[in-house]
Amino acid sequence: MKILVPIKRVPDPELKVKLKDGAIDLSGASWVVNTFDEYAVETALRLRENGATNESHGEVVVVTIGPEDAAQQLRSALAMGADRAIRVDGEDKALDARVVAAALAKIIEDEKPDLVVMGKQAVDGDANQVGQMLAGKLGWPQATFAATVELAADKGSLTVGREVDSGVEYKVVNLPAVLTVDLRIVAPTSVKNNITPASHSYGTGEGGPRYASLKGIMAAKKKPMDQKKLSDVAGDVSAVTKELGIILPPPRAAGQKVADIPTLVQKLVEEAKAL
Repeated sequence: MKILVPIKRVPDPELKVKLKDGAIDLSGASWVVNTFDEYAVETALRLRENGATNESHGEVVVVTIGPEDAAQQLRSALAMGADRAIRVDGEDKALDARVVAAALAKIIEDEKPDLVVMGKQAVDGDANQVGQMLAGKLGWPQATFAATVELAADKGSLTVGREVDSGVEYKVVNLPAVLTVDLRIVAPTSVKNNITPASHSYGTGEGGPRYASLKGIMAAKKKPMDQKKLSDVAGDVSAVTKELGIILPPPRAAGQKVADIPTLVQKLVEEAKAL
């Protein structure tokens, strides 16, 4: 089974936001793999392996669109266990969901994976668009916000559990398909593939994505990483969504102390207009 996992590099979420010339100042930022994309890598690895023996039963290919420095995030995914990587050279300012979906569609046409697994959204833009747009462009079935997933024994379909307001909704999609994952997908028993024993549990407690071992980090340096030009995979598709500027919200005013409940209610009604 061949699984393609698109990942995105994002500024470390712990970054203290500072503005410069109407944009977030990223000059001192450290870059990491988007959290949900890291969960997608973990999901792909669990789908293709025997978790009890670490035996591989397929290939996981990771791809990103970004500058040369983005190779570091690809190496992180390779160190986790992905087999090879593709970096499409491109700058963030030239990208939006439309461009990314077009580029991924071309790569998928060339790679012919059985499944695309990706994070439900990026933690910087929070757009939640690429997975759905990609599935529409490919004409593939899609299952979004996956909390659990089970690969059929014949590897022809997925049963996907999605958390909804009324509980858990289950969808069956035939492969090839696009799958986007939510945070619960990395729970110890959320991913089943009919290869790993049913009794196997990933990690302890709440689970989570695997840490790259020293052996994995060293092996990642030797794994292949192809490079492509954005124009070669996206064609003449260009970004139509542009960031015009960023304005921080005004600082909160100091709170007020009141003598009693009637005074509090009066201020909520007359001043805060909250009641």
